[in-house]
Amino acid sequence: MAPDLPFAGRSILVTGASSGLGAAAVRRFAAGGGLVHAAARDQQRLAEVAASCEGLPGTVSFGHLDVASPTDCRAAVAAAVERHGRLDVLVNNAGRHDFRVTADVTDEQWAHDIAVNLGGAFFCSQAAIPHLLETNGNIVNVSSVAGVVGEAYSAAYTAAKHGVVGLTKALAIEHLRSPLRVNCVCPGGMDTPQVHDIEVPDGVDFDLVMRISATRGFMSADSVAAVVAFLASDDAASVHGSVQVVDHGHLAG
Repeated sequence: MAPDLPFAGRSILVTGASSGLGAAAVRRFAAGGGLVHAAARDQQRLAEVAASCEGLPGTVSFGHLDVASPTDCRAAVAAAVERHGRLDVLVNNAGRHDFRVTADVTDEQWAHDIAVNLGGAFFCSQAAIPHLLETNGNIVNVSSVAGVVGEAYSAAYTAAKHGVVGLTKALAIEHLRSPLRVNCVCPGGMDTPQVHDIEVPDGVDFDLVMRISATRGFMSADSVAAVVAFLASDDAASVHGSVQVVDHGHLAG
């Protein structure tokens, strides 16, 4: 495998791939020669992501995925395997951050937040693991700095992202005696469409909301995608069960 094409011939499924970090990861893998299957709900935006990869060494296909649905999760994994005949990397990136005052969170909102931000990673991993064991592959879960510290007005999201960190560690221990690797990235605030469309409840302390931005400001999605790609590559062959915080130094203090 050429060193400048670290993912040549490798089949990669990226969830939440229609924008932000997911789209950046798709482009990074395609640039490395990967056979990428991009999955999300918005097919038009997925088509635009795929079009942006034209001319790169790899290929990009795409399909529907609502990570709140276990059935969809299993279907997305099956689609990637059917497309490329194998699966080498799963990137569990899909998620959504809604700010809510905890006392006002409904039963339905809690269940949806957990399903999108934790359930999707679990069900995609569950479906992918048998295929990844066949290829000595790996999983990269995307959590958040909210997976290692608290975040205001984000009880469900923070609980779910802590769960993603726990899921990563549990799967890593379960597979200590196999070649499968499982790692986690915890990004801080990124300059993505979700940040620009942020909505917060009336009357909240906005300074608490903006604590995620860190002193250096928001990061580019590309800079975090580089860490995702590293963990998915052979360069990280000895990295297993790790939780990589990428946050411009936000948690250093």
